Amino acid sequence: MKKYFLTLLPISLLLLLKCTAPSLNLNDEYSELEFYQDGEELPVGNFTTIFSNNDAFGVKIPGLNRTEDIKFFVGDRLFITTWVPSPASTTGLDGLGPTFNAKSCAGCHFKDGRGKPLLTNTQSASDGFLMRLSIPGQDIHGGPMPVPGYGDQLQNKGVLNVSGEGHVAVTFETIAGTYPDGTPYELRKPKYTIYEENFGDLSTVLTSPRVGTQTIGLGFIDALSAEELLKNADEFDTDGDGISGKPNYVWDVINSSISIGKFGWKANQPSLKQQVAAAFFGDLGLTSTVFKEQNCPSPQQDCYDAPDGGSPEVVEEQLERITFYQSALSVPIRRNFKDPDVLQGKKMFHKAKCISCHAINFKVEQYERIPQIAGTTVNPYSDFLLHDMGEALADNRADFLANGREWRTQPLWGIGLINTVNRHTFLLHDGRARNIEEAILWHGGEAQASKEIFMNYSKEQREQVIKFINTL
Repeated sequence: MKKYFLTLLPISLLLLLKCTAPSLNLNDEYSELEFYQDGEELPVGNFTTIFSNNDAFGVKIPGLNRTEDIKFFVGDRLFITTWVPSPASTTGLDGLGPTFNAKSCAGCHFKDGRGKPLLTNTQSASDGFLMRLSIPGQDIHGGPMPVPGYGDQLQNKGVLNVSGEGHVAVTFETIAGTYPDGTPYELRKPKYTIYEENFGDLSTVLTSPRVGTQTIGLGFIDALSAEELLKNADEFDTDGDGISGKPNYVWDVINSSISIGKFGWKANQPSLKQQVAAAFFGDLGLTSTVFKEQNCPSPQQDCYDAPDGGSPEVVEEQLERITFYQSALSVPIRRNFKDPDVLQGKKMFHKAKCISCHAINFKVEQYERIPQIAGTTVNPYSDFLLHDMGEALADNRADFLANGREWRTQPLWGIGLINTVNRHTFLLHDGRARNIEEAILWHGGEAQASKEIFMNYSKEQREQVIKFINTL
């Protein structure tokens, strides 16, 4: 009798477990994703912020010391400061322009968030939109060839007695489509026109519209080593999965060398400091220790003759403070991460191979600017590599090794809070997608197969994927 009881006990326990625990399909390699995984809600580990309100993108990482707190505060003030033209009584904050797109960093990244796309025929109605320019060929460092008379970015504004370079208008073509299950959808394709050019016709030059992104987690990206970024690279698709991510190698102005690109829509900036300096230069018209010459291409004589704010206009201490501020911004905690629909959406996200490019599990190396983040595992949902995204998203404008169809995978962390912080949901490099669903449907090229898997999901499954992405 005793022997009989001991034999039945394991069977009884198995039956009990079967009745009380969620079932795990051993034939489904993705089944474990239906369950909460410890720590998955923390995109930057213990440095994740718990805030998810309209200030969620502007929260510092925990654990800064007093000196770092002061640096962060000063950088924050500089980020929202409105710069003024020279000469001005506010010395140290003058030198705006002479041509420019914005008067402050926050003018493109309100609340450290995402800019708004161009929706009308007036660029002044958009905060954070700009137009890149170039002509065929490469500059001496392998980057885009600037347009004579303009440079590589259209500045639509000018200080007193200095003309802006031109303006951009947009119209939209409606593209209607249907999912395999019969559900209709609608996309809008933008067509941009440059008008009122002041220094020569721009109708035949290469253009690329851009919208500023949320600035969270930048220090963790800056701290990633080249080896960590290259672990997902497969330029020639040797594994045959249809994904051939490649790094962009770009000119490092600070170190006068070629480095792997990390920042920008085409990964054309190698470091956070250079990214910040480039924004000061291109968007605000401010020189720094990185970009030292005024942005006044010939024949812009009025621009050249305008007074400047010193040399440089952004001194090294200011540049370092705002770079520190950007590097110390945290990433918000995920919301509703245990919701059953969210967990199913996570599974379907992986099953569609979205995770091949929107990757996780990167380990931060030593980082001189904020040493305490070393060793942190981060989940940006990006591989920071270039991918062919198809003809529909192509700008046909090369940027170092990125060709006209290639874009850097955009990190998805924070995507679900853009509407909370910035009161809109426009996505992709030019903001053409009005929501996450449309952004997915614009994917092509290497992402075509994943998009088709998504399209063939049931309506409920598609909604679960979107619900999951909205928790990031």
